[in-house]
Amino acid sequence: MDFLKLNGLACELSPISIGGIDVYKGFLSISDQKLLVEELRKVAVAAPVFSPKTKAGRPMSVRLTAAGNFGWYSDHAGYRYVERHPSGCAWPEIPNLILSIWQALVPDSPKPECCLLNFYGEGARMGLHQDRDEARFEWPVVSISLGDEGLFRVGGLERGGKTASIWLQSGDVAVMGGAARLNYHGIDRIKFGSSTLLKDGGRLNVTLRVVT
Repeated sequence: MDFLKLNGLACELSPISIGGIDVYKGFLSISDQKLLVEELRKVAVAAPVFSPKTKAGRPMSVRLTAAGNFGWYSDHAGYRYVERHPSGCAWPEIPNLILSIWQALVPDSPKPECCLLNFYGEGARMGLHQDRDEARFEWPVVSISLGDEGLFRVGGLERGGKTASIWLQSGDVAVMGGAARLNYHGIDRIKFGSSTLLKDGGRLNVTLRVVT
C-alpha cells in the first residue's frame, strides 16, 4: 500500500455524510484490502481474539483483539482500555499499513494508541453505543470495514430519536469526528457471505483511536 497514493485518494474522494459521520466509499482497493487482512492476521496470532462479556455478564456476539498501546476490554467491572491482552501478553504494534490510512484521512491528529479489531460472524451485531472510554473526545475515531457488508446505524448525541443507516462494504472507511464524535452508532446486522475477502466469511471492523 502506497502512502502517497492513499493520501492523494483521501483528497479526491468526497465522503458521504451519515448523521455527521463521513463515510469514504471504496476507499481501499481489493489489493489493499488483502494486504491489510494479512497484516491483521499477524495481530490475531500475537494477540488471539476473545469474547468479552457485558457488565451484566452476557457474552458479546462480537469477538475482538487489538494492537497498539491499549486494547479494549469489558467484564462485570465495566468497559475500559487495558494495557495487556487477557492472556497477559502485550498488545502487538499497530501495522504501518493501518497507520497510513489514519495519516491519510486525519493527518492533524496524534498517532492512534489503539487499533481495535472487531470480528462479526454470522448473526453478530453491535447495539447503539457511544465511543466515550477515551480520556478526551477532540480526536476522531477512524473505522475500516473489511469483508461482509454491515448495516451501520447512526443516531444523535442522546439515546433514542431519529437514526439513519447505510450499508458499509469492504474497503469503506468512516471518520467519526467533530460534532459527531459522540454520536450513538452500531451495526444492526451483517450480510453474511456478501464478500469473499475473509476465507470463512464475516466482517472485520478495524477502529483507530487516541486513548489518552
